Amino acid sequence: MKNMKSIAIALVVAFTTLTATAQTKKIDASKSTIAWVGKKVTGQHNGTVNFKDGALTFKGGKLTGGTFNIDMTSIEATDLKAGEGKEKLEGHLKADDFFGTDKYPTSTLVFTSVKEKSKNVYVVNADLTIKGKTAPVAFELTTGKNAASTAFNVDRTKYGITFGSKNFFEGIGDKAVYDEFELTVKLVY
Repeated sequence: MKNMKSIAIALVVAFTTLTATAQTKKIDASKSTIAWVGKKVTGQHNGTVNFKDGALTFKGGKLTGGTFNIDMTSIEATDLKAGEGKEKLEGHLKADDFFGTDKYPTSTLVFTSVKEKSKNVYVVNADLTIKGKTAPVAFELTTGKNAASTAFNVDRTKYGITFGSKNFFEGIGDKAVYDEFELTVKLVY
Protein backbone atom coordinates (compact mmCIF):
# COMPACT_ATOMS: atom_id res chain seq x y z
CA MET A 1 0.00 0.00 0.00
CA LYS A 2 2.90 2.34 0.79
CA ASN A 3 4.34 1.62 -2.65
CA MET A 4 1.06 2.57 -4.35
CA LYS A 5 0.98 5.89 -2.47
CA SER A 6 4.61 6.55 -3.37
CA ILE A 7 3.92 5.80 -7.03
CA ALA A 8 0.81 8.01 -7.02
CA ILE A 9 2.73 10.89 -5.44
CA ALA A 10 5.58 10.46 -7.94
CA LEU A 11 3.11 10.55 -10.86
CA VAL A 12 1.44 13.70 -9.53
CA VAL A 13 4.82 15.41 -9.12
CA ALA A 14 5.93 14.33 -12.61
CA PHE A 15 2.66 15.49 -14.20
CA THR A 16 2.82 18.83 -12.37
CA THR A 17 6.39 19.34 -13.55
CA LEU A 18 5.46 18.60 -17.17
CA THR A 19 2.47 20.93 -17.20
CA ALA A 20 4.37 23.66 -15.37
CA THR A 21 6.85 23.95 -18.24
CA ALA A 22 4.48 26.27 -20.11
CA GLN A 23 5.99 29.72 -19.82
CA THR A 24 4.60 33.10 -20.82
CA LYS A 25 7.22 35.67 -21.73
CA LYS A 26 5.88 39.22 -21.73
CA ILE A 27 7.54 41.56 -24.19
CA ASP A 28 9.25 44.74 -23.12
CA ALA A 29 7.09 47.13 -25.14
CA SER A 30 9.63 49.96 -24.77
CA LYS A 31 12.40 47.88 -26.39
CA SER A 32 10.33 45.89 -28.90
CA THR A 33 9.86 47.51 -32.32
CA ILE A 34 7.58 47.45 -35.33
CA ALA A 35 8.99 49.14 -38.42
CA TRP A 36 6.75 49.64 -41.47
CA VAL A 37 7.29 50.47 -45.13
CA GLY A 38 4.44 51.63 -47.34
CA LYS A 39 5.08 51.94 -51.05
CA LYS A 40 3.45 53.93 -53.82
CA VAL A 41 4.15 54.24 -57.52
CA THR A 42 6.33 57.33 -57.00
CA GLY A 43 8.25 56.20 -53.91
CA GLN A 44 7.78 54.97 -50.38
CA HIS A 45 7.48 56.03 -46.75
CA ASN A 46 8.69 54.27 -43.65
CA GLY A 47 8.21 54.57 -39.96
CA THR A 48 7.31 52.87 -36.72
CA VAL A 49 4.32 51.94 -34.59
CA ASN A 50 4.56 50.87 -30.94
CA PHE A 51 3.43 47.85 -28.99
CA LYS A 52 1.08 48.40 -26.06
CA ASP A 53 1.84 44.93 -24.70
CA GLY A 54 2.18 41.33 -25.71
CA ALA A 55 3.54 37.93 -24.84
CA LEU A 56 4.87 34.74 -26.35
CA THR A 57 4.01 31.35 -24.84
CA PHE A 58 6.53 28.53 -24.73
CA LYS A 59 6.13 24.94 -23.58
CA GLY A 60 9.13 22.71 -23.13
CA GLY A 61 11.27 25.47 -24.65
CA LYS A 62 9.21 25.56 -27.87
CA LEU A 63 6.97 28.38 -29.04
CA THR A 64 3.27 27.55 -28.73
CA GLY A 65 1.44 30.88 -28.92
CA GLY A 66 1.42 34.63 -28.78
CA THR A 67 -0.81 37.66 -28.47
CA PHE A 68 -0.04 41.34 -28.99
CA ASN A 69 -1.71 44.73 -28.79
CA ILE A 70 -0.43 47.54 -31.00
CA ASP A 71 -0.91 51.23 -30.21
CA MET A 72 -2.05 52.58 -33.57
CA THR A 73 -2.07 56.17 -32.24
CA SER A 74 1.73 55.93 -32.04
CA ILE A 75 2.20 55.52 -35.81
CA GLU A 76 5.06 57.72 -36.94
CA ALA A 77 6.79 58.48 -40.23
CA THR A 78 10.56 58.35 -39.76
CA ASP A 79 11.59 59.23 -43.32
CA LEU A 80 10.26 62.80 -43.13
CA LYS A 81 11.27 65.71 -40.94
CA ALA A 82 8.98 68.04 -39.03
CA GLY A 83 7.74 70.80 -41.32
CA GLU A 84 8.59 68.76 -44.44
CA GLY A 85 5.44 66.66 -44.70
CA LYS A 86 5.84 64.50 -41.58
CA GLU A 87 2.79 65.91 -39.78
CA LYS A 88 0.63 65.70 -42.90
CA LEU A 89 1.50 62.04 -43.57
CA GLU A 90 1.06 61.02 -39.93
CA GLY A 91 -2.29 62.81 -39.79
CA HIS A 92 -3.42 61.03 -42.94
CA LEU A 93 -2.31 57.62 -41.62
CA LYS A 94 -4.30 58.25 -38.41
CA ALA A 95 -7.37 59.44 -40.37
CA ASP A 96 -10.27 57.24 -41.49
CA ASP A 97 -8.70 56.85 -44.98
CA PHE A 98 -6.11 54.64 -43.33
CA PHE A 99 -6.11 53.42 -39.72
CA GLY A 100 -8.85 55.58 -38.14
CA THR A 101 -7.01 55.75 -34.83
CA ASP A 102 -9.64 57.88 -33.07
CA LYS A 103 -12.15 55.05 -33.43
CA TYR A 104 -9.66 52.15 -33.59
CA PRO A 105 -6.69 53.03 -31.35
CA THR A 106 -5.56 49.40 -30.95
CA SER A 107 -4.81 46.60 -33.38
CA THR A 108 -4.28 43.02 -32.24
CA LEU A 109 -2.33 39.98 -33.39
CA VAL A 110 -3.26 36.56 -31.98
CA PHE A 111 -1.43 33.38 -32.97
CA THR A 112 -3.82 30.65 -34.15
CA SER A 113 -1.22 27.96 -34.90
CA VAL A 114 2.51 27.50 -34.52
CA LYS A 115 4.62 24.84 -36.25
CA GLU A 116 8.31 24.34 -35.75
CA LYS A 117 10.20 24.67 -39.05
CA SER A 118 13.71 24.23 -37.65
CA LYS A 119 15.54 24.94 -34.41
CA ASN A 120 14.16 28.26 -33.09
CA VAL A 121 12.29 29.00 -36.35
CA TYR A 122 8.51 28.69 -36.41
CA VAL A 123 5.79 29.06 -39.03
CA VAL A 124 3.05 31.12 -37.41
CA ASN A 125 -0.53 31.60 -38.54
CA ALA A 126 -2.29 34.44 -36.78
CA ASP A 127 -5.37 36.64 -36.80
CA LEU A 128 -4.56 40.31 -37.30
CA THR A 129 -7.28 42.80 -36.41
CA ILE A 130 -7.07 46.33 -37.82
CA LYS A 131 -9.98 48.81 -37.77
CA GLY A 132 -12.21 46.14 -36.24
CA LYS A 133 -11.69 43.74 -39.17
CA THR A 134 -9.85 40.44 -38.69
CA ALA A 135 -7.94 38.59 -41.41
CA PRO A 136 -5.34 35.83 -41.30
CA VAL A 137 -1.62 36.44 -41.74
CA ALA A 138 1.28 33.99 -41.86
CA PHE A 139 4.98 34.49 -41.19
CA GLU A 140 8.14 32.86 -39.90
CA LEU A 141 9.28 33.86 -36.43
CA THR A 142 12.83 33.30 -35.22
CA THR A 143 13.22 33.06 -31.46
CA GLY A 144 16.21 33.46 -29.18
CA LYS A 145 16.78 33.47 -25.44
CA ASN A 146 15.40 36.98 -24.90
CA ALA A 147 14.32 38.12 -28.36
CA ALA A 148 12.39 37.14 -31.48
CA SER A 149 12.06 38.62 -34.96
CA THR A 150 10.00 38.40 -38.12
CA ALA A 151 9.19 40.28 -41.30
CA PHE A 152 6.00 39.95 -43.34
CA ASN A 153 3.62 41.84 -45.59
CA VAL A 154 0.04 42.88 -44.80
CA ASP A 155 -2.62 43.53 -47.44
CA ARG A 156 -4.32 46.66 -46.08
CA THR A 157 -7.38 46.21 -48.29
CA LYS A 158 -8.42 43.18 -46.21
CA TYR A 159 -9.05 45.64 -43.39
CA GLY A 160 -11.09 48.11 -45.43
CA ILE A 161 -8.13 50.44 -46.10
CA THR A 162 -8.56 51.13 -49.80
CA PHE A 163 -7.20 54.69 -50.18
CA GLY A 164 -5.23 54.97 -53.42
CA SER A 165 -5.58 51.28 -54.30
CA LYS A 166 -5.61 50.50 -58.03
CA ASN A 167 -7.88 47.56 -57.20
CA PHE A 168 -10.58 49.95 -55.98
CA PHE A 169 -9.99 53.17 -57.92
CA GLU A 170 -9.45 53.27 -61.68
CA GLY A 171 -7.36 55.86 -63.43
CA ILE A 172 -5.33 57.02 -60.44
CA GLY A 173 -2.07 56.39 -62.30
CA ASP A 174 1.04 57.49 -60.41
CA LYS A 175 -1.01 58.44 -57.34
CA ALA A 176 -1.56 54.73 -56.56
CA VAL A 177 -0.54 53.32 -53.19
CA TYR A 178 0.35 49.62 -53.18
CA ASP A 179 -2.03 47.37 -51.26
CA GLU A 180 0.64 45.62 -49.20
CA PHE A 181 2.81 47.23 -46.57
CA GLU A 182 5.88 45.61 -45.03
CA LEU A 183 6.41 45.01 -41.32
CA THR A 184 9.70 44.18 -39.60
CA VAL A 185 9.16 43.17 -35.99
CA LYS A 186 11.68 42.74 -33.19
CA LEU A 187 10.44 41.43 -29.85
CA VAL A 188 12.46 41.78 -26.66
CA TYR A 189 11.31 39.77 -23.62
